[in-house]
Amino acid sequence: MSRPVALVTGGARRLGEAIVRRFAAEGWHVVIHCRTSGEEASALVAELPSAEAMICELADPAAALAMIERLAARLEDWRVLVNSASVFRPDEATALDPAIFAEAMQVNAGTPAAMAQAFLRLARSNEGRRVINLTDQKLANPNPDFFSYTVSKHALAATVPLMAMAADPADRVYALAPGAILPSHDQSPAETEISHRMNLLERRTGAEEVADAAWLLATGSLASGQTLFVDSGQHLLSQPRDVMFLAREERG
Repeated sequence: MSRPVALVTGGARRLGEAIVRRFAAEGWHVVIHCRTSGEEASALVAELPSAEAMICELADPAAALAMIERLAARLEDWRVLVNSASVFRPDEATALDPAIFAEAMQVNAGTPAAMAQAFLRLARSNEGRRVINLTDQKLANPNPDFFSYTVSKHALAATVPLMAMAADPADRVYALAPGAILPSHDQSPAETEISHRMNLLERRTGAEEVADAAWLLATGSLASGQTLFVDSGQHLLSQPRDVMFLAREERG
């Protein structure tokens, strides 16, 4: 394997797929992690010049760590881990669902943190290693919807400066915080169009912009521990509900 390598969790669909395509376009070998999107991952592998797919259940931290160990043992230039996979299930600040909360905290925070630690400990690269954790603009613009998801993303964000402080000087740890990019749950096209313009620039932010930001963090010279928002200024607003519901209310 002469190419630099990036592992992208949740890389078969949505933002993960956009990030996979960005790194592949730059000549990297991309490991596409998925849980249930095996067919999409295989199709993407066949389309790209250098890629492979790995199926792993991130709710099982032991399985996730075993995946990191297997990759680290055979990859000679593994530079980047992008923790993109997450669960996004509805619950409310007034009625926490214990099962949803436990799943969100494990998949969105606990397992990515453990994977990042193992990656920084085991992966080999003479160019330094980068961890990029996808969080959410909700970190700066919170609302009570999707309570467990939001809490878990706050937890993941908290690991970034801590791990950056503890990391080797050649390594860097970042958070990448997207806004409303792709349709959520049962959003109609009309609702999506409205909700995705609820930002300071009143424009839709593209998935390719998030992928470009991931590439910048992977190859640029930003100081470790930083969070990069890609949301057309949505995080600078104060929104009382998730934009999915605000758009639905606006349509009335």
